[in-house]
Amino acid sequence: MLETTATAANPERRQHAGSADEATRARAAAVLDGAVPRHGLARILPFLGPAFIASIAYMDPGNFATNIQGGAQFGYLLLWVVVASNLMAILIQSLSAKVGIATGKSLPELIRENAPRPVTITLWVIAELVAIATDLAEFLGAAVAFYLLFGIPLLPAGILTGIVTFAILGLERHGFRPLEAVIGVLLGVIAICYVVELFLGRPDLGAAANAILRPRFAGTESVLLASGILGATVMPHVIYLHSALTQHRIVPSGPGQARRIFRFELLDIGLAMSIAGLVNAAMLVMAAATFWAQGYDVTSGDDIITEAYRTLAPLLGGASSTIFAVSLLAAGLSSSAVGTMAGQVIMDGFLHRHIPVLLRRLVTMLPALAVLAIGLDATRTLIISQVALSFGIPFALIPLVLFTRRRDLMGDLTNTWITTAAAAAVTVLIIALNVFLVHQTFIAW
Repeated sequence: MLETTATAANPERRQHAGSADEATRARAAAVLDGAVPRHGLARILPFLGPAFIASIAYMDPGNFATNIQGGAQFGYLLLWVVVASNLMAILIQSLSAKVGIATGKSLPELIRENAPRPVTITLWVIAELVAIATDLAEFLGAAVAFYLLFGIPLLPAGILTGIVTFAILGLERHGFRPLEAVIGVLLGVIAICYVVELFLGRPDLGAAANAILRPRFAGTESVLLASGILGATVMPHVIYLHSALTQHRIVPSGPGQARRIFRFELLDIGLAMSIAGLVNAAMLVMAAATFWAQGYDVTSGDDIITEAYRTLAPLLGGASSTIFAVSLLAAGLSSSAVGTMAGQVIMDGFLHRHIPVLLRRLVTMLPALAVLAIGLDATRTLIISQVALSFGIPFALIPLVLFTRRRDLMGDLTNTWITTAAAAAVTVLIIALNVFLVHQTFIAW
């Protein structure tokens, strides 16, 4: 149940979003007014949705590469990093969600209204570049999946990716229900695929639990890889997006309602981010149980994803590699659609300008098609895009922390000093890790 970026930014479109959207809001209002039993699925269902859309960004093709490398190189050792990064993501996404609930505005809108125009324009340019870099990785991931599954050359696979994401994004004209349903199905496909992969791989659950309970490293290379997993966890585009998904979804209409809505949103975030965390953990565990445990090195070549796909079949059977590619395809298509939605939020919020979502999809897919047409290595380009993404993280996190501590903006949902301190510590840590990651990446090149 999400307010799509186009309808969130345009009240006229929101009025015509569909009777199903209004029915969801009516059910939520009934819950808030006490007209629904205190327990049961009917009570929480109207509030679930925004975090599930946002969580897609935490299972994109970039996560596939880092998690598989972590498990293949170090076994279960870095599983605790996945858990820690997921806890950080829950905190950051909860701050973003409550911005929309408390203010009725997205984070980019708050920046535009509270920052000098030169700062706003600068942050908009950075956010757009980050959105393009993010979309590049997700688009390339889906194209690689089409290639692995059907043998389609990368350039035609990229064009096919664009067509499918056009179709997904076109659903928003019918309201948020159909779009949410498709993205929800793709999320379910990713999760089911990794449940099956874990069953086939037969991981050592004792070793996995020990890795979580005893955080440690094994040399400089493991520290660098942990930085890659942890430092790239928080995606700036999804921070912007989550605030937009909650801003007009269910509007507080009385004293104390903002707090109650936020409590339901915390449940939404907890469920969605737990699924995302379990999927990421499953990626690493699968790689540890297959490649690391059996001594297969899939990290020696340039293309970790393709090598992992090709190696799974002789280890676990032909179905395993197909399941892996299907999950990659679902991740690439869903995260690419969500990335385009985030791009709409960025432009609408920072500039108060709106362009059709399909036109934006066409513009943002051109860099990926150019990469495929020129013949550049898809996986290496994906890694470069993740480095570019790292530069944009501080410019989303710092305003988020500063705004959520202001009572004049947040009212009843103002951060406590403990929340602000925790968010500031997470922000400093993520920024430091990204600086370290970028530095080490350039040294390696």
